[in-house]
Amino acid sequence: MADPVDDPTDELPSAAGNFANAYPDVWDAYSELGETASEAGPIDGETKRLLKLALAIGSQSEGAVHSHTRRGLEEGIDPETLKHAGVLAIPTIGFPKAMAGITWIEDITEQ
Repeated sequence: MADPVDDPTDELPSAAGNFANAYPDVWDAYSELGETASEAGPIDGETKRLLKLALAIGSQSEGAVHSHTRRGLEEGIDPETLKHAGVLAIPTIGFPKAMAGITWIEDITEQ
């Protein structure tokens, strides 16, 4: 397990952090898979973040939408660009689901 001072699980939401602490080997493998998938192709960083946000909206995962919105802001993505991912979801997943995604984005962008 990582040094507690530099423990990346400190910034995880409670459920994920608890899981990572309880099953560090599984969490490390999961994290490595994410990094490997991210590095597997030519898509730039901002586009990857927006794709992950769109996938989170489409799968109706409020926690993932919050996470990718938060990370997008930390990476310098404009809040309106993040919200646009929700707007683009309307014709594909429907207005109610897209609106849920937009409100989850706003939970973070309007703090």
